[in-house]
Amino acid sequence: MVKDDEIWTTKMRDLRYWASYRGQTLSRTVRGMMYYYRALKMLAFLDSASEMDIREGARELGSMRRDGGLDSFNSKSSPSRCLSRASSSLGLLFKGHEQGTCLMKYTYVVACQIYGAQKAKKDPHAEEILYLMKQHEALRVAYVDEVSTGRDEKEYFSVLVKYDQQSEKEVEIYRVKLPGPLKLGEGKPENQNHALIFTHGDAVQTIDMNQDNYFEEALKMRNLLEEYRRNYGIRKPTILGVREHIFTGSVSSLAWFMSAQETSFVTLGQRVLANPLKIRMHYGHPDVFDRFWFLTRGGISKASRVINISEDIFAGFNCTLRGGNVTHHEYIQVGKGRDVGMNQISMFEAKVASGNGEQVLSRDVYRLGHRLDFFRMLSFFYTTVGFFFNTMMVILTVFAFLWGRLYLALSGVENSALASNSDNNRALGAILNQQFIIQLGLFTALPMIMENSLEHGFLQAVWDFLTMQLQLSSVFYTFSMGTRTHYFGRTVLHGGAKYRATGLGFVVQHKGFAENYRLYARSHFIKAVELGLILTVYASHSPVAKATFVYIALTISSWFLVLSWLMAPFVFNPSGFDWLKTVYDFDEFMGWIWYRGGVFSKAEQSWEKWWYEEQDHLRTTGLWGKLLEIILDLRFFFFQYGIVFQLGIAAHSISIAVYLLS
Repeated sequence: MVKDDEIWTTKMRDLRYWASYRGQTLSRTVRGMMYYYRALKMLAFLDSASEMDIREGARELGSMRRDGGLDSFNSKSSPSRCLSRASSSLGLLFKGHEQGTCLMKYTYVVACQIYGAQKAKKDPHAEEILYLMKQHEALRVAYVDEVSTGRDEKEYFSVLVKYDQQSEKEVEIYRVKLPGPLKLGEGKPENQNHALIFTHGDAVQTIDMNQDNYFEEALKMRNLLEEYRRNYGIRKPTILGVREHIFTGSVSSLAWFMSAQETSFVTLGQRVLANPLKIRMHYGHPDVFDRFWFLTRGGISKASRVINISEDIFAGFNCTLRGGNVTHHEYIQVGKGRDVGMNQISMFEAKVASGNGEQVLSRDVYRLGHRLDFFRMLSFFYTTVGFFFNTMMVILTVFAFLWGRLYLALSGVENSALASNSDNNRALGAILNQQFIIQLGLFTALPMIMENSLEHGFLQAVWDFLTMQLQLSSVFYTFSMGTRTHYFGRTVLHGGAKYRATGLGFVVQHKGFAENYRLYARSHFIKAVELGLILTVYASHSPVAKATFVYIALTISSWFLVLSWLMAPFVFNPSGFDWLKTVYDFDEFMGWIWYRGGVFSKAEQSWEKWWYEEQDHLRTTGLWGKLLEIILDLRFFFFQYGIVFQLGIAAHSISIAVYLLS
């Protein structure tokens, strides 16, 4: 198994957060992913044990239960805890060969490329990693060692270490010289690929640091690996997909929304993609890879900078293009902790949307589009870039509809149209408005309702949906549509996607107004103010808006969009309406506005530095990106012309000179 993570230091803090949330210690949380080793040890014992050994083990467990040393299954302890205690008690009966069998069959590699630097600096995190290696004999750590050979020369090595229980110290197992620095592309895929050489066996499972495991699920791993022997279609699988159990849904309302969204995607969505659509890729889940197959085809991750920022799905692209087979299996799952804070969720969706924008520009998607059959091509489109493209088209349709209505009102065309066919005009506006409401609210929730119906029953699914609506889930999902639209559209136009570290910790805490403004100004606030201005000007100049009911029916979903984009960061901000925190936020924001900063200032300190960072993508964009940006900005010049025409500031003259002077 390969444990993939770019920066261990931040993740160690996050593990403490998850541990406190689940009522466990740090070591217990890490041991959650060591259940494979313990399950393999138990299975090795059971495979070789005689009937007398099993009877003696059952008698031992019974005596421990009577003595109170082992909780019964009717206690409040989880099944995982009870089974782990049972497996630890069987350690008294092991014959000795189980440990050697497990170490031959199983390896647990943590890819921590900065562990060498942490040891050199005597960082406390290095001591924590060493402590984990002491506790778990199957644990190995892979890191990159930088050795100075001259004044400006360095040599780089990939090193694998373990803790030797006999000599009671850390020892090196392998040291492989690298041709140069490791991180030429993106950090996470480079980290995965450099650690892959230290694994052994036929299968590799990549697991993120925000994931957990259960002992009863680890017992099924042997069954899952048997799937490699079966044909799915015309060939054997090369990626075994498994589902995830999102266990952070009860942390907050946002965590619940995110959990429901992820659950519908990693269960209902994945099973349909695998069968019958046959278009499932690798989406960063704890999938199991055919190690030999991927070692000879470029590894499990593409590490190209920027383009392969979503390195996980490119493993699926590579697999499909080279004749591999991806499946999905429901009988095993791995726990996962999702983002629980508003800013975390937004950064995660920004990263995914930017990654999809880069996928549109990649050669892998181009080749898949040319080589898939028609039906698989349509399924592939919607399940990858098509979903984000559809979301962007919905938001652009709202903008086009409102700008079109405004131009009609300012030009006077709407007066004649209303006089000739007022009933049809109102009916058309109401129909378009209702389409937006259905698109924003109902259709995006249907997969979640379907999944909950299958998992918990129809009545429970309806009740959960109504509860989510009372907790303003529609506001959150509408806000998320804006996030996906902004970052996907900007990446397609200008490129420049980048990795955004979300932290994945327990961060249900208050965020300052300055931080929210920096994060959402360009993507939500400015666009919401633009739509609000359009709706206000339209209300004052349109004859349709004179009828209050018609105006409300025509623009209610648009106003809902405006309010969602403006208010969501504050509605879902803990203590967002506390007066004392509001005063502190105001002082912090004003300090950020008035501080111009210097050469070494950061965006968190000065608005000027933040502004230049927000415009960086325009400096590196191509000619077509600049032209399209200019064409999109021309809408404001037409808006000004209509306003000047309506004000009649020069004796109702409509000369172009009046407009230019204005």
